[in-house]
Amino acid sequence: MKLSDFDFDLPEALIATRPARPRSSARLLVADGDRTRDLHVRDLPGLLRPGDRLVLNDTRVIPARLTGTRTRDTGQGPVTARIEVTLMEPAAGGGWRAMAKPLRKLKPGERVVFSDTLSAEVVDKGAEDVTLAFDLEGAAFEEALAQAGAMPLPPYIAARRPADERDREDYQTVWAARPGAVAAPTASLHFDPPLLAALAERGVAFTHVTLHVGAGTFLPVKVDDVSQHKMHAEWGEVTDTAAAEINATRAAGGRIIPVGTTALRLIESAAAPDGTMHPWHGETDIFIRPGYRFRVADALMTNFHLPKSTLMMLVSALMGTERIRGIYAHAIGAGYRFFSYGDASLLIPAGETRHGEVAGGHSPGDSPA
Repeated sequence: MKLSDFDFDLPEALIATRPARPRSSARLLVADGDRTRDLHVRDLPGLLRPGDRLVLNDTRVIPARLTGTRTRDTGQGPVTARIEVTLMEPAAGGGWRAMAKPLRKLKPGERVVFSDTLSAEVVDKGAEDVTLAFDLEGAAFEEALAQAGAMPLPPYIAARRPADERDREDYQTVWAARPGAVAAPTASLHFDPPLLAALAERGVAFTHVTLHVGAGTFLPVKVDDVSQHKMHAEWGEVTDTAAAEINATRAAGGRIIPVGTTALRLIESAAAPDGTMHPWHGETDIFIRPGYRFRVADALMTNFHLPKSTLMMLVSALMGTERIRGIYAHAIGAGYRFFSYGDASLLIPAGETRHGEVAGGHSPGDSPA
């Protein structure tokens, strides 16, 4: 498989910079086997069956984009420079790995001041990022970060407009609970309380899992042979309760439908080869691409993804490469809105025989990685 196999031409006008309001008014492309329909997210209760289970990622996006200053003494006196920082993930041993601009100007030992209550020391510097040790921890850190930080909008939105107060609500799911993500599980942004109530009334159940989405989700694939691509690792957890709920639904004949690729990657990481779910926590770098045999996910609700991205490879694995090309051609022709604030799709593969061993590549459910 070559990277070019997952490319397509997307008109720039279809990149959404604001979400639909209300959330569930977003359009929904339903691809059920070979059948394609144009509906809306609010139609989900009529599309799902009693006994189906939606798997929801309850990570909470932190306001990870910070603007600060560092001051350095020179022969002409103190010189202050502006520094832009985007937190990426907690660092081993404490602190945070972060992207910084201008990176080359920062030195280990320097202090960056972000607000009257929040500052950090540069404790390490690599070729592409720095490690920051903040002067606050726990609830005090979260409170200061909420005051000083902005929501970390994806690059394709941030290039068009800055984050604002609306994004603090728009770029967060209504069930967000566990802080730690620096990007939203965006398929979940389409759900609002009326839709959740209608789904529950339909007999659809919900399971919450956690995958803290990292900034690496936006990194491009840089190799032409996609089998050589190394995925970034992200921390996740499937609790005892979540595993038991998924196993009970499968035993009763219900479908397991993750909302978003993050939830799907997590449950596929935690599942045994026969699809049995186990409690699990750790880092996963699972790379789902054509040839992968799904263990537990029966369908997927997801947004429309970037050309030549690992997420295009994931949905191609689920639906088939040719079918996905047709789905995306339909979406572009019908004017669906793309990416994080865009519209959604419900992808239901044909047949019921997909579960089983991994077809080629590594078997990601056997270890935390």
